[in-house]
Amino acid sequence: MKRRIEGLHEADPSGSVLLPDSLYLVRVVRAQYRWHIEKPYYILRLLVLEPEHFASRSITGRIYCTRRALWKLNWFLRDFGYDSDLLGQDEIDEKSLVGLQGVVKIGHVVVNGTTFANLEGFAPAGQWQELSPAVVSPPTAAGSEVA
Repeated sequence: MKRRIEGLHEADPSGSVLLPDSLYLVRVVRAQYRWHIEKPYYILRLLVLEPEHFASRSITGRIYCTRRALWKLNWFLRDFGYDSDLLGQDEIDEKSLVGLQGVVKIGHVVVNGTTFANLEGFAPAGQWQELSPAVVSPPTAAGSEVA
């Protein structure tokens, strides 16, 4: 049996390379609903478009679908331009999520010793230019400073 695992060839063997906590212009490349008895969620794979020095890197994160967390799912869908008719009918079409673009603010959280990307906030893609000055500069060699 063969199984395709997206991004396997790009994986860092050390597993320690993380995108810094910042804002990124991204495109949804995959969205999948995961049922869990206490906390159902959507797992999202986002492709970084900007800033350019992080382009083509991916971010994987969760948006929970519990009653208390629906506000965040709604925020994501509205800011990424999801179909308002489907949203008005409380429907999510995973295929319609693929290709949507927007700005995401990520942070990191450590759970049981494992670091995860936390999707902290969203904005429409059209706001990238006004938000982009807040992004981090490219990584530099250890111990060196950029003048």
